[in-house]
Amino acid sequence: MRHSRRYSCGMTSEHPKPRLILAPLKGLTDVVFRNTFAEHFDGFDSALAPFLTTVAADRLTDRHVRDLLPHQNARMPIEPQILGNSADDFSFLARHLFDMGYPDVNWNLGCPFRPVTKKRRGSGLLPFPGQVDEFLDKTVAAIPGRLSIKLRLGRNTPDEIVKLLPILNRYPLKEITIHPRTARQLYGGRPDLDAFAACLAQCRHPVVYNGDITDLKGFRELSTRFPQVDSWMIGRGALSRPFLPGIIKSGKDDIPDKIAPFQAFYTDLFGRYQALLSGPGHLLDRMKGFWKYFAVGFKNGAVFEKRIYHTFQLPRYLDIVARFFEEEAQWVG
Repeated sequence: MRHSRRYSCGMTSEHPKPRLILAPLKGLTDVVFRNTFAEHFDGFDSALAPFLTTVAADRLTDRHVRDLLPHQNARMPIEPQILGNSADDFSFLARHLFDMGYPDVNWNLGCPFRPVTKKRRGSGLLPFPGQVDEFLDKTVAAIPGRLSIKLRLGRNTPDEIVKLLPILNRYPLKEITIHPRTARQLYGGRPDLDAFAACLAQCRHPVVYNGDITDLKGFRELSTRFPQVDSWMIGRGALSRPFLPGIIKSGKDDIPDKIAPFQAFYTDLFGRYQALLSGPGHLLDRMKGFWKYFAVGFKNGAVFEKRIYHTFQLPRYLDIVARFFEEEAQWVG
């Protein structure tokens, strides 16, 4: 079985293990990636799926939810995420997902990108606590399952969440995931850990931390500072260093050779997208998106990623990657 090739980091049961969640990266962490990752690497307990956008009832099709079909997501349990600001449309889509067998759905209040925020979706709703309150008042009563929320500190300033938390505290939420940056920061700068600490003191719900978990040392520093947090979401750090979730769970990095198992993972991932995507252009674009993160784990990875970025023919890409694994690849993550 392919599953037997999954790389284990030798987990023990000496201490309670943190709950680790794969963060959603739109266009990257789809069902193909999630299943392939789970076959090759340990560590993640579940994943938050990339968001679905709300649609009117008469526009919902099977294509809209094809990434969430339960029988295709058995390897890594997922929680669906919905992006939208209409309580009626959100509730309709959420009920459809509950009918598919999902016990929870997540409301995206964190997407920082302007095409989303200018429509008061994602983190674009954070400066409007009254609208968030109205949305939750309608939605929580209308859906049969549990609701969680993923959000940032604010759209423009990190104090916007301060006005939101008392509102969130009034509703029976499963949990909230906080990425301690504003939308204006995108992924730049450093997470505001002081602001995150203030949120923990104010929030009555279980809180998941998300943001810049990239190595075991950094994770230990965060878990020491926030001992009340037992759930952690990792996105870019896991794409750059896919061994990281297993290393965190085991508490040690004792993997003697990371190149061979990573290459096996990459080979399976490439083959599955090659079978799925139409045309070499789509396949090449998808692989370029992944290598933006994969390259971080390698010595001189930025130089290699630049070569790939400037490649527009699939045969040339394949030659560059083959030579890289044969002659250059040195793991540093």
